[in-house]
Amino acid sequence: MGESRRRQTALKEKYGQETRFLSWLPISKGKAQQFIDWSTRGAWIGIGLLVAWWLTVLFLGPALGWWQVT
Repeated sequence: MGESRRRQTALKEKYGQETRFLSWLPISKGKAQQFIDWSTRGAWIGIGLLVAWWLTVLFLGPALGWWQVT
């Protein structure tokens, strides 16, 4: 008997389903990894926007005469 068939008979209905991140939470490991990927991407976008805002306030605004840094 092959490994796949042995695993299939051992797991029965759970065969082929993704394992859960936490047993009591209906979130699979794939969905948990997807959430981590999205939140990491969002954090980097936020960091980029913060740097752009900082450069605008420090350099671009005063150079264009929008305000003066004291």
